[in-house]
Amino acid sequence: MSFDEEWSEARASATAGVAMRLNQAPAAPGGLGGADLALDQDQIGAVGSEAYKLHSRLQTDGKHAATATAEAAAALTREGFASGAALLKAGNLWETQVKTLVAACATVSNSLNYSLSSHAKDEQQLHADFTASAIDKYLK
Repeated sequence: MSFDEEWSEARASATAGVAMRLNQAPAAPGGLGGADLALDQDQIGAVGSEAYKLHSRLQTDGKHAATATAEAAAALTREGFASGAALLKAGNLWETQVKTLVAACATVSNSLNYSLSSHAKDEQQLHADFTASAIDKYLK
């Protein structure tokens, strides 16, 4: 089976799985589908941590072959091989893609960290507002 065929099958099965899950969600009054937004801080923190680790590793490991690639491209070009320019172009494209991935990992990590701290601050504020309100007097 070719890569394209395998990829098409994988996409089709993933799409079918999503459709099945969405079609099976119980309907609730108000049209929200009965789903609640749940924030599990431990899981979000773990994802943010992994994104940061990936960011750190990509910054170093993503550039591992840059020098060797540039040297090989220069040597091929000096010897009159057209593949030297192609190798240099591939190396530059690789570097661009690594930078994009590094930036994306930083965005994910920073966004999740912000979400966690923002949620914690919101919870503290709600708790403070609730305990200071007149409702608190009636509950005691």
